[in-house]
Order: sequence, then structure tokens, then C-alpha cells
Amino acid sequence: MGFSIALIVFSGLLMLLVLMHKGKGGGLSDMFGGGMQSSVGGSSVAERNLDRITVVIGLLWFACIIVLGLLMKTNS
Repeated sequence: MGFSIALIVFSGLLMLLVLMHKGKGGGLSDMFGGGMQSSVGGSSVAERNLDRITVVIGLLWFACIIVLGLLMKTNS
């Protein structure tokens, strides 16, 4: 039960974090005005930290999927 709740929480966090990323252009982000921003040479510290947090939450989400799959396999 705990891993199911963790999966829901990590899913919500992952959605929010992905939506917070700045569009890099060339995709769907251009449709919503992402391509209108000027591209600065490097990424800021906040963007790099957002990338790191997104990767960590994504790995935790993936781990929850694996653990839930193993738990369902052993319970049946």
C-alpha cells in the first residue's frame, strides 16, 4: 500500500517538474510560445537543479514501478 501511495506522489511530482522545464524549441513547446524566448548560451543554476531533481524523481518513480511489479508477482 505504501508503494502505491509513493507512486501516486512521485507521478504528480514528475508531471509538475516536467511542466516547469523551459521549452528548448523544435517540438510541441513551439506551439505554446516556447520558441519565442531568446536562447541564452548556458543554462542557469536553477534549470540545472530542476534537471537533477527531475532525474532523481524519475528514478524513484521507476523504482516504485519495479517494486510494485515484484510485489504483485510474489503475491499471486
